[in-house]
Amino acid sequence: QVQLVESGGGLVQPGGSLRLSCAASGFSFSSNRMAWYRQAPGKERELVAGIISSGASTYYVDSVKGRFTISRDNAENTMYLQMNSLKPEDTAVYFCNTWACTTVVRACLTWGQGTQVTVSS
Repeated sequence: QVQLVESGGGLVQPGGSLRLSCAASGFSFSSNRMAWYRQAPGKERELVAGIISSGASTYYVDSVKGRFTISRDNAENTMYLQMNSLKPEDTAVYFCNTWACTTVVRACLTWGQGTQVTVSS
């Protein structure tokens, strides 16, 4: 069955770094554009970054440009999000899913449990 497992979150001080991982299984990962999303307390889930199937092109929401880097390893069915210069406003639960899930509900795979990122001094 389709499974998305996010990991790598934690508590970090402002200015710190974290690297998130998304392990995918049960579908053709290498054929899908994928994305990272996040949901902060009391807010809707939002798209953070996207990457095409080959990894050659990426997208970032303005608030993370220059600080976050999305990448993927199709041989390992894994996607990553390197987060640098973290700010308190980056605090959220981070999820991975298809990029198309942003606009097409039926394109969404079963959501994983997410990984909590907390940025605080």
